[in-house]
Amino acid sequence: MKTVKRALVWLAVVLMVTAFAGCGKKEADKPTKEFASPDGTMSVMLAEDWNNEDVGTEGMIGAYSKNGNDGVVVMQFVKGVDAVGLADVKEVIEDTYQVSEKTAADASLVPGLGSAEAYSCKINLDGEAADGYFVYGETDYAYYALLYAAERINDDTMTYIQSVMGSFKENAPEIENNSTVEVSDTILWMNGTYAVLTSLNGWDYSMFGGMPANDDSMALQQSMLSEWWDVTDKASADETIEWLMSEGHRMDFAEMMDMLAEDGLGDMPEGERADYLLNNYTNMTEEIAQQYADFYAVYDEKGIDMISAWDYSRAMSVIGNAYIAGYYTETEALDKSLEIATVIQTVFDSWDAFQDSYMTGYEYWAEESSDERRAVYESLKAETGSPYSLDWNTTLEKSW
Repeated sequence: MKTVKRALVWLAVVLMVTAFAGCGKKEADKPTKEFASPDGTMSVMLAEDWNNEDVGTEGMIGAYSKNGNDGVVVMQFVKGVDAVGLADVKEVIEDTYQVSEKTAADASLVPGLGSAEAYSCKINLDGEAADGYFVYGETDYAYYALLYAAERINDDTMTYIQSVMGSFKENAPEIENNSTVEVSDTILWMNGTYAVLTSLNGWDYSMFGGMPANDDSMALQQSMLSEWWDVTDKASADETIEWLMSEGHRMDFAEMMDMLAEDGLGDMPEGERADYLLNNYTNMTEEIAQQYADFYAVYDEKGIDMISAWDYSRAMSVIGNAYIAGYYTETEALDKSLEIATVIQTVFDSWDAFQDSYMTGYEYWAEESSDERRAVYESLKAETGSPYSLDWNTTLEKSW
């Protein structure tokens, strides 16, 4: 996203100079030709006298009309590589173009885009205001944002915009996948232990490891494992997984809850615990005090397992990531996953119980609400073929 954002900022300067100058012949009346991204994965049809701009990235088209009146930008964000969700794409773009005065518009103009939404708006490029027409959407391969910008969008311009948007074509490359295992109920069940995170990352919970195994995904996961876990090889992956399974964050959590009990929190009526924490621990905010009071009430009932799924889920995720990164063979990763999945299945009695523990662990670790992740879980439960359509007590067996 950083590379794409730099390209957007640079392109904003180009469009500020070239795209908003005046009136000319109707673009819809001119012969057209195909304008494609440098990597050939997408294209649109524009008037043949438009000028193409080298925008400095493979998955982007930038062009402006001969008379400098209109500009088009088509942006592609490959899933799991350039962006993890359509919301991320919108945030970057709308910040760059200082979008305002949004009005919902026809989102069906672009063929083949799912989750499509469109709006007309005002955009501002370094103090230069213009009219804009955005369409966002996604395919199996990528997220897309299409922008038509003009000094003023009128009825004639809208006719041309409809033509341009309707000409969008994706030519997604065939993605290499070196995985040899066929996804069984056991593998799908194991994927379910971290499917919420997989979905948040924009990856595919139906694949072991969340994405095709190839050189590109290997480089991506090596970078992410190093950044987030200090995992750089098989030994460090083993060490991280062992820590998550033997200690993780649940041990620190249990120690903190036990300390609060020794300090007298358990002797306080439940409704007074937040005030007690706020009055006795000067570094606590009202929000954190209430959160810890709530934690303590559940911990008193369930013990350490109230957040153990947070550690178990991440252990399963790290295994899948380490397989894609090339640190484990497919068989090694699946064997490790099956071993941990068996533990998980004996600790909890349902997907809901597992996810409740996971969400509480996330709230403890992140010190923020788990509402977004809970919404993802509920959405996944409603999907046909998701891991959560499997019975919790599915027999887990080796099939690889």
